[in-house]
Amino acid sequence: MITDLSGYLIFALTVILIISLFVFSPVAIDISRLFTFTNYTGDAGGGVVPATGSVGLAFFFGLIYVMYTITGFDASGHTSEETHDAQTNVPRGMWTSVFYSWTFGLALVAAFILTMPDLDAAAASGFGAFFVHVWEASLMPPVLKTILAIGIFLVNYACGLACVTSASRMMYAFARDGGLPASNFLSHVDSKTRTPTYAVWVSVALALLTSYTGNIGKAFGLQVDIFLVLATACAVFLYISYVIPVVAGIFAEGKTWTKKGPFNLGALSKPIAVVASIGVFLLATTGFFPPNVPVFYLTLAMVIILPILWVAGINKSFEGVPTGEKIKERQKMIAEIEAKFQD
Repeated sequence: MITDLSGYLIFALTVILIISLFVFSPVAIDISRLFTFTNYTGDAGGGVVPATGSVGLAFFFGLIYVMYTITGFDASGHTSEETHDAQTNVPRGMWTSVFYSWTFGLALVAAFILTMPDLDAAAASGFGAFFVHVWEASLMPPVLKTILAIGIFLVNYACGLACVTSASRMMYAFARDGGLPASNFLSHVDSKTRTPTYAVWVSVALALLTSYTGNIGKAFGLQVDIFLVLATACAVFLYISYVIPVVAGIFAEGKTWTKKGPFNLGALSKPIAVVASIGVFLLATTGFFPPNVPVFYLTLAMVIILPILWVAGINKSFEGVPTGEKIKERQKMIAEIEAKFQD
């Protein structure tokens, strides 16, 4: 219920914020700003991305921030087991979430660009500070600013809550199928709340630990923002995980994969899969450049270590997602447990 409410709240707040920024803009709206490309890399951009003389490369560096935004569509997949008519509704949820994120995200970014009193000063203010620059310059009434500020706080809290919910849901699902260390512990479901309590609290603990990574990095004298590197690595790894089944599908389609669900791309399936795979590769590499160079080494380490672990025995201990008779056995087990609860 909270997640559903937050969705409507985020949508309403975004629309109100966009309208308010335009109505109470401190400067005249100059549409040419949307089509004028200025190189704000290096010091001119607050040192957020490395300096480059190429506007094209600057655009490429900026794609990492698009990666952060669009990852939310995978939430539709996380809850597919609880979704009615999942074969149809999960794909629809994925493409519509990307569509609305693109549409309203673009409108919001355009509102920022068009209502900034000074683009040079905003860029030089550095990572994240540009919003403060726009916010303080806006001529919105104090009451409206207060309402929007409270709304922004609430939706950010809801987004954080959704992240923990998503993480615990995935953790439980993988553990239930024997795909994580301590799977028996993490797949425990409380008989009263009907929730995977251990997975939930482990997710909460990891979220709290993550929030302190910046301070941990400073304590060890590290010169990089560990939290930023961790967030970038998560985005990169998410995209790699997205594209793995897509690449597998390119080779399997028409061979071992002959039956498709009701939502499919027909003859365009393979061409779109190829374009998507290339796109993901390019997006992922944007996370390898300064200040996120450690992400490259972390990714390289995973590429080397994971196959070794797989060959060393993980491929034998993890049977994979239940199929065929195993699904029937699981359904029978669930029915028996439910019968005990009802008694």
